[in-house]
Amino acid sequence: MRLIITAAFVIIVDQLSKYLIATLMETSQSIAVINNFLYITYVRNPGAAFGIFPYQTAVLIAITLVVVLLIIYYYRIFSENYKWIRFALALQLGGALGNLIDRVRVGYVVDFIDFTVWPPVFNLADSAIVIGMGILLITFWRDPELRIKRS
Repeated sequence: MRLIITAAFVIIVDQLSKYLIATLMETSQSIAVINNFLYITYVRNPGAAFGIFPYQTAVLIAITLVVVLLIIYYYRIFSENYKWIRFALALQLGGALGNLIDRVRVGYVVDFIDFTVWPPVFNLADSAIVIGMGILLITFWRDPELRIKRS
C-alpha cells in the first residue's frame, strides 16, 4: 500500500506541476527564481535524460515499462524491514510513471527546473528518480548485509 501511496503522490505532484507549466508558460520561456542560479524554463524533451535518444518514444516507453516491472519486483523482494529501500523504489516508480504519462499522452516530457550550474532542465519526476537512487546508494553503502560479497 505504501508503494501505491508514495508513487501516486509523486505522480500527482509531478503531473500537476507539468500541467501548470504547460498551461501558464510558452515553450522556451524562462522565469528567474534566483538570478543566475535557478530558473523555471519550459522545455519539451522528446528524449530521455539529457535529451538522449530524441524522438524514440516507443523505445523509451518500452524501456520504462520494463523498469516499472523491475521496480515492482524488487519492491516485493525486500521485506518491510527495508523501509528505506522500499521508499526509494516507490519514489522511482512514481517518477518513472510520471514521465511515462507524458510520453504516452503527448510524445515528450515536460521539463522546467533549470539550474544554471547544471545544464539539463528536468522535472519533479526526474527528481524523485534521482532522490530514490541516492537513498538506495546510501542504504546499500551503510548496510553491510546488502553489500555484494567478493571472494
